Order: sequence, then C-alpha cells, then structure tokens
Amino acid sequence: MIFTGDNPVILIIALLAAALAAASVKIARQWEKAVILRLGKFKKLEGPGIFMVIPIVDSVSSWIDQRVIATSFNAEQTLTKDTVPVDVDAVLFWMVWDAEKAALEVENYKDAVAWAAQTALRDIIGKTLLSEMLAGREHIDEELRKVIDQRTEPWGVTVQSVEIRDVIIPASLQDAMSREAQAERERKARIILGTAETEIAAKFAEAAKSYVNNPVALHLRAMNILYEGLKEKGALVVVPSTAVETMGLGTISGLASLAKFPPDAAEIPEKPAEPLAGV
Repeated sequence: MIFTGDNPVILIIALLAAALAAASVKIARQWEKAVILRLGKFKKLEGPGIFMVIPIVDSVSSWIDQRVIATSFNAEQTLTKDTVPVDVDAVLFWMVWDAEKAALEVENYKDAVAWAAQTALRDIIGKTLLSEMLAGREHIDEELRKVIDQRTEPWGVTVQSVEIRDVIIPASLQDAMSREAQAERERKARIILGTAETEIAAKFAEAAKSYVNNPVALHLRAMNILYEGLKEKGALVVVPSTAVETMGLGTISGLASLAKFPPDAAEIPEKPAEPLAGV
C-alpha cells in the first residue's frame, strides 16, 4: 500500500527530492567565482559554469566579480603641501585576483577599496605642491596606484591604474594664476623682442662696414630707401638735413617732383627758331 502511486507520501518525498536537487545545482557566470562554505568553514571556490553543493550543509557565501571594475572617488577641500585647498576627482581601475581573500579577509571588498583609494588620495595631496599636481599628473597617478595597491593586496585586490580627472582650485587663486601666467608670457615676449633687436643691430653694424670706404654705394642705398618709401606710401618723406646736404637728396627730390608733376607747356615761352645757315 505504501508503494502505490496513489499514496501521498511518495509524492511528498518526490517533491522534496526535486527541491533538494534544484537547490544543489548552482550556476556561476563567466566572470564570477562562488565561495563555498561547508558548515560555516571555507571549502572551495567554484565557477564559472555549473556546479553542485550539498543542501543545508554547503552555502554560497558570496559571488566574486573578477572583471576590471572602475570606481570613482574624490577628495574635497584637501590642503596641498603649500596649503592650497583643492578638490580632486579620480578614477580607480582594479580587479580581484584572489576571490578567497576578497571574501574572507574583508567584509565588503568594494567599499573597502573605495575608502582606501580616497584616504590614499588625501595623503598624496597633502605631500604634493599645487604646481607639481597641475604639471605632473602622470607621476601622481603612478604614486597613487602604488599606495592603493599596497593597501588592497592583502584583500586579494590588484590596482591596474589610477587616473586623476580634474583638479579644482578656488576662483580667486585661478585669477591670480592667470595674471601670473600672463605676466610670464609678456616677459618672454619682451626677451624675444630684445634678442631680435640685438641680432638686427649686429647685422646693421656688419652691413655698415660695407659703406665705410664706399660713399657712392651709401648714396645709392639712401636713394633706394627714399624711392621705396615714396613708392609704398606716396606721401611726404622727412629726412634729416645732414642726409640732404651730404647725399644731395634735395636735388634728387626736386628732380623727382619735376618728373612727376611737369609744368604746363603754355607757361614755358617758346624759343624762337634760329635762321638757317646761308639764308
């Protein structure tokens, strides 16, 4: 009677067996590791894929994600080495390399990594000058990575990279730094201009040696300069009186004016024709 199909005891046993079988089958995704505890003690790691556990005896305490995880963190109003308050935003790229340690050595490894990164960032800022932080981010990123990796290694976590996204400084300090940068650019511009003037003066001195014993060449050069000025501007050119007296520029200017504005033919009296010889 107890083994007949109509007996409800068999049905209950079959349902319990099916429930236990279903509870014993677990599936871990490709990037997961399952931490198995047997009677509260660590037994093994399972996954990815399908695996079996003993119901009631075994339990999956945590599922560890072994992909690369990006965690953003920041440090607000943190003083630099030269006592400048800054707000720094950064991104941490990390992953779990030992699922057993991540599950057993720390309560919540994700929160622990985030807090370790934030405190390490504050420590680095306090040891760094503002100018170094603005100019040498790559060096700070590497130093920050080493500090965080040293703190998280006992938890089975490795840090791949740290990237500082932004450094925000007070607006008043931004204005002061802008004026300082502008003054520095103006100083460099003046130095470049002075250097150019020095080089030009040296070239002029070298060219002057060619005219020392050759006054004709100097006159021709002066005439060419005057001609170029009149041709480009078409206006009155003022030259020193010494140049006019020395190089005869007054005569040259008069001839140029006569050539440009000739007098009317009616104003010039005609010269009488001379009688032919022999007439």
